[in-house]
Amino acid sequence: MEMTFRWFGTGFDTVTLKQIRQIPGVTGVITTLYDTTPGEVWSREKIHALKEEVEASGLRIAGIESVNIHDAIKIGSPDRDQYIDNYIETLKNLGEEDIHMVCYNFMPVFDWTRTELARKRPDGSTVLAYSQAAIDALNPETMFESISKDANGAILPGWEPERMAIIKELFEKYKDVDEEKLFENLKYFLEKIMPVCDEYDINMAIHPDDPAWSVFGLPRIIVNIENIQRMMSMVDNPHNGVTFCAGSYGTNRKNDLPGMIRALKGRIHFAHVRNLKFNSDDDFEEAAHLSRDGSFDLYEIMKALYDIGFDGPIRPDHGRMIWDEVAMPGYGLYDRALGATYLNGLWEAIEKSNK
Repeated sequence: MEMTFRWFGTGFDTVTLKQIRQIPGVTGVITTLYDTTPGEVWSREKIHALKEEVEASGLRIAGIESVNIHDAIKIGSPDRDQYIDNYIETLKNLGEEDIHMVCYNFMPVFDWTRTELARKRPDGSTVLAYSQAAIDALNPETMFESISKDANGAILPGWEPERMAIIKELFEKYKDVDEEKLFENLKYFLEKIMPVCDEYDINMAIHPDDPAWSVFGLPRIIVNIENIQRMMSMVDNPHNGVTFCAGSYGTNRKNDLPGMIRALKGRIHFAHVRNLKFNSDDDFEEAAHLSRDGSFDLYEIMKALYDIGFDGPIRPDHGRMIWDEVAMPGYGLYDRALGATYLNGLWEAIEKSNK
């Protein structure tokens, strides 16, 4: 596996490439062109400039997270083919620049949902958190307003201001899209892009829905092993794979995370590993990566990845805000750096014990 770190780019991230380069064992970044909009073609020139900046720091681009998918594709609107053509052009440009992994999601309206961006934990750190009771009491149209004060001035991925401004319109557009329709539209999209993925050896790694159940009545489909296997079989191509996000799949406590990893051997193209602390089945908060700080056994998750021969990029996921850092919630430097070191330590121990 390759240990990586998510980086949103100069001007958007409080974390610098210089700092990432100094985290032991981290050799690559997972990045994006954060100032692009869904449906826009990523020019080869912009991709090349980003790549040059990363490589000048001594790192490499291990993958892209995300090339966001326009709502017309998810909804199945008459104009979706134009946006798919644009997506294909972006994939070609990424391939030409020797970038071969794209993490994306197919979530309607919200890319992820949390009810708190700075829940205080007993150790004084603050974390992202979710409460179903809080969701049930919220109006989705004003949800962002209720948590934006804790965003530390950052533009959160999936919660861009221009998107939040048309929430009511988006809900109206998705009113006739159920799980079956969403599956159909995902299949249509994947069938269209697989030829270019084959040509340029680009692994498409779909990110699970977060949390792994319907929120505000919106359909969610990438939530469990049955649905993932359906997604892979309906477009049976090795480039059609998954991002195994322990924190997202783990929101549903019925999901056996190590078992899912073993069942997906050969189709996990990217891994996010993090920990959650459950207060009840539908109230959880982010925790330190350390197993005993949360509800997941990180050793068993990493061992499952080792056992299947996973050799793709992996990154620590959402971290706590610690040591008075002010950064995008979940994406500060310090706790994620600790997480990367912890995951590297687990991997070394597993590797040596297997020899």
